[in-house]
Amino acid sequence: MSTVAEIESAISTLPVKDAWSVAGWLRDYLDAKWDKEMDEDIAAGRLDPLWEKARADIAAGRVKPLDEIINHG
Repeated sequence: MSTVAEIESAISTLPVKDAWSVAGWLRDYLDAKWDKEMDEDIAAGRLDPLWEKARADIAAGRVKPLDEIINHG
């Protein structure tokens, strides 16, 4: 099985319980990939410009605390 179409076809033949198991595995797999990519981006400094913009917005009062947004809409 090497194509997306083949994998989709195989999954469509699974009992629902097994399909949910595959879905859980895929979610965990993608979460781990995302975490690794984020760690690499942080280490490489690729997120530094976003962090600096956020710090500038906070310093200028252009953001609200999250609890204020959640509690007061």
